[in-house]
Amino acid sequence: MRLYLLFRIAGAIILGWLGWALSAPLWTAWNLNAPLWTSELNAYRLIPTVVGAVIGAVIFPHVTIEPFVASRRVLRHAPPGDLLAGLVGLIAAGLIAVIANGPLSQLPGYFGRLLPIGVFVLLAWIFVELSIARKDELLALVLRRREPREGRGGQRDARERPSIVMDTSAIIDGRIADISQTGFVYGELVIPRFVLQELQHIADSSDALRRNRGRRGLDMLNRLQKESKVPIRIMDVEADDAPDVDSKLVNVAKRTQAAILTNDFNLNRVAELQGVKVLNINELANAVKPVVIPGEEMTVDIIQEGKEAGQGVAYLDDGTMIVVENGRRHMNSSVDVVVTRVLQTVAGRMIFAHPKNGSDPGAGGRT
Repeated sequence: MRLYLLFRIAGAIILGWLGWALSAPLWTAWNLNAPLWTSELNAYRLIPTVVGAVIGAVIFPHVTIEPFVASRRVLRHAPPGDLLAGLVGLIAAGLIAVIANGPLSQLPGYFGRLLPIGVFVLLAWIFVELSIARKDELLALVLRRREPREGRGGQRDARERPSIVMDTSAIIDGRIADISQTGFVYGELVIPRFVLQELQHIADSSDALRRNRGRRGLDMLNRLQKESKVPIRIMDVEADDAPDVDSKLVNVAKRTQAAILTNDFNLNRVAELQGVKVLNINELANAVKPVVIPGEEMTVDIIQEGKEAGQGVAYLDDGTMIVVENGRRHMNSSVDVVVTRVLQTVAGRMIFAHPKNGSDPGAGGRT
């Protein structure tokens, strides 16, 4: 408040003095027949002085302090990527303005003095906005530059690895931490800043289940950064035109030509419809399940009853359900079974079997 008061006083003095200084030339311009030292002139000069002082006291803090505070707030909260892109755009605008200054300064009168400044301001605004808006594409273009190959066979530089944008659900799922350690993931795992913020928001939820999921996701990120064999990067990127996180992910993936890693069925379909490559962890898990064929023998632990009379239910290590005909009598024990039929459903794969000794193979598969 004290600072605002000081600036109001300064504004009143500056604009009041300006009103007093301009009143005399205006008096002469209006061709008023009175000497400059008469009381009539002083009364006329008093009016613009008072008006200038009032205007200065009212608007001076709004055109000095508030823009400074607003710009400082923006700079404090702006992502580092935006600041760097803006600086690059400003430098580019300055270089072009310096080149254009020579011919523009040769123009006559005010054009030669003011036009170079106006051109620089216009170029600075255009280049800064353009650099910030397209910083992801520019960064992707720089990172995709090819390096000379080493040796006879040669290897690509790590910066040429494709980018894989991670969804919140894939981080919380946690299986990507194990997958990344196997070396099957070839590329840079990218976590957009808004995904990290969503994880933090979930971790701070009042609902216990959501809070645990969010904390698990943050733990998985910490594990990825420490143990992953592929590079992990937090991307400072925004997609303010998108209404939700899924739409932002699709926009970012399209702009950076990256793939999306997720286990969200809806995001999978939306991304595919827009031409974005999707890596679905659930599809990967189904693809790497061991192949089981009719007639194969295995040992399972029957842990619960089936829907039909006499049936027992067991599970493989990957969660695949095995329905064992006449297996109820083997509850809570291990039994050797023979596979009779394998059924692929929307929910996953289901295996039907019967005990190896003492059951009709044709019984398998009754539900």
